[in-house]
Amino acid sequence: MSTAPVFRLDLKAFQENPYPQLKEMRAKAPIAFVPELNRTLFTRLDDIKKAEPDVAHFSSEQPGGLMTVLMGENMMRKGGAAHAAERKAIFPTVSPKTARDHWSAKFAASADGILDEITPLGEGDLFKIYAMRLSGEALRVITGLESLTWQEMDAVSQAMIDGISNYGGDKAVEAACHRATARIDAAITEVLENGSEGYDMCAAMVAAGLPEAQVRANIKLAISGGQNEPRDVIAGIIWALLSHPEQLEMALSGAVPWQQVMEEYVRWLAPIGMTPRRIAAPTTFNGIDFEAGDDIFFMFNSANHDEQYFENPEVFDITRDASKHIAFGAGPHFCAGAWAAKALIAEVALPKIFARFTPELNGEVHVGGWAFRGVLNLPCKW
Repeated sequence: MSTAPVFRLDLKAFQENPYPQLKEMRAKAPIAFVPELNRTLFTRLDDIKKAEPDVAHFSSEQPGGLMTVLMGENMMRKGGAAHAAERKAIFPTVSPKTARDHWSAKFAASADGILDEITPLGEGDLFKIYAMRLSGEALRVITGLESLTWQEMDAVSQAMIDGISNYGGDKAVEAACHRATARIDAAITEVLENGSEGYDMCAAMVAAGLPEAQVRANIKLAISGGQNEPRDVIAGIIWALLSHPEQLEMALSGAVPWQQVMEEYVRWLAPIGMTPRRIAAPTTFNGIDFEAGDDIFFMFNSANHDEQYFENPEVFDITRDASKHIAFGAGPHFCAGAWAAKALIAEVALPKIFARFTPELNGEVHVGGWAFRGVLNLPCKW
């Protein structure tokens, strides 16, 4: 176990809102062992940016980790040449050029179709009927698993997210995750048997010659990271802007670009709160000794509130320079789907909905989670 000082968490309060306790950790014990999580947490931006690229010591390889056990050994749980090879295989699907020249038009068509349906309703939960659906429709075409409905895509993604953050070992959560991965495997089998061509991830990985096990594992990774996070960011930004009318006006007038709005939101409320690492070889970092096998959490949510970089970090402010945030990662595992996500959210989802109507909040909005955090509903009228 590391020699880091011990910091005790109130897990219930941490689940409801991790930021107050993370603020205390940054001030008192920026690298600390948390018994409630059985992990050593890194909470400051500089420390995470320095440690994350050091894959020789802070390894992403976790053969016994929840993600590997439940979803297969994907590229997120690999380092070095193995990680680079699989990342290269999917690049044709998620490159900035593909996002701009291919996916944006498909995303826009989906958004227009959804808005055609929901605009006459006059009210509803935009989390479900817009953000969740648009994210699911986008992911169906990106992965190539178009036999899955958008509702299924959301359900299997959520079940996997719950499974890989199931540090309490809830058997029901684990079983739901297994059912989700079985449904995904069935859809992948259908694509592999029928053949796949084009820009989607299945086609790209098959064309690159990746073994079937890697195709399956990386598709599951894409679903776990490509459904909930865009969904939560789309809904979350709508909520944040409706809660800050003066900032909504700046976005609607074009004074602040949608891309900048998105960057500030993911800094303020990081949809992925942390990434795990394991110590591969004994090392000393900031005077703290680590043993091989120690488990680490890099807390992206805390780093994005680091007072050394962000003044009044708890404040949502679309006029700030949020470029130092690490919501998409800070090293070789920088999110491969970042460009597709930005195209979906900043270029399509937000401008499209506000071009149709300006919603009004129509009930209480709930926010939850720490490893994965976002709004849980968005009741509105328009």
